[in-house]
Amino acid sequence: MLQKEKTIRKLLLGHDARQRMRAAGRFNAQLMDYLRGFIKPGITTQEIDDLVVKYTADHGHTCATLGYLGFPKSCCTSINEVICHGIPKNETLVDGDIVNVDITSIVDGWHGDQSETFIIGEASDAARAVTQAAFDCLYLAIEALTPGCTVNAIGDAIVAEAHSRGFSVVREYVGHGLGQAFHQPPNIPHFPDRKSRQQRLLPGMCFTIEPMINEGTRFTRPDKRDGWTVRTRDGKLSAQFEHTILMTEDGPEILTLTELGPKRGHQF
Repeated sequence: MLQKEKTIRKLLLGHDARQRMRAAGRFNAQLMDYLRGFIKPGITTQEIDDLVVKYTADHGHTCATLGYLGFPKSCCTSINEVICHGIPKNETLVDGDIVNVDITSIVDGWHGDQSETFIIGEASDAARAVTQAAFDCLYLAIEALTPGCTVNAIGDAIVAEAHSRGFSVVREYVGHGLGQAFHQPPNIPHFPDRKSRQQRLLPGMCFTIEPMINEGTRFTRPDKRDGWTVRTRDGKLSAQFEHTILMTEDGPEILTLTELGPKRGHQF
């Protein structure tokens, strides 16, 4: 028990650390707002990556994904049936696509992490519906949080909403603690399980919520060739939104809110 308490205490950010995480989140949100003006039909995912690299470097910061566990690019771009970890390349976005852009910045040693799913041009009803579900699930999960609540509040909210709309929730990939490390405790599953019913989210903890919502089956198919890209097993669409959250004494604080992006209640 003593070791567990020590581990938990290490996760609790004090005033100065919280300020650093806020700064990292602000920059990451600023980067997302910069990108959104370019994400439209005709751009390639490699060009998106190039924009991330230049903007981040121009501001004196670092892209966290580049080289992380061998990942070859500075952001993730996941199109249509790709759930997560899509590798930017010379693939052009076309009218009707949906694409999740996942960016993580290191600002003075601290991480900001978020993602958005963008609808490219005129998308199908199914694409809009699964995108809307992922967005709404994220905010319902945030709204379910209170200081000291258990992690399963997140999964309970997400599963109930996704299933009510006929969609499924990916289980293999989860949210995570965030700070000076890219990935750290606590794990944040987007479905309720035994561990999530025991772990509490205490003031000072920082973590991501990033539900991946599938149009069809929840089951995934990792790409054995590149070792990163994860697709839906049935080839149907997947959408995701992500924010970095700081639990405070007053409740959850979203650190990666953008000025120009969709706000709580947005309709796609």
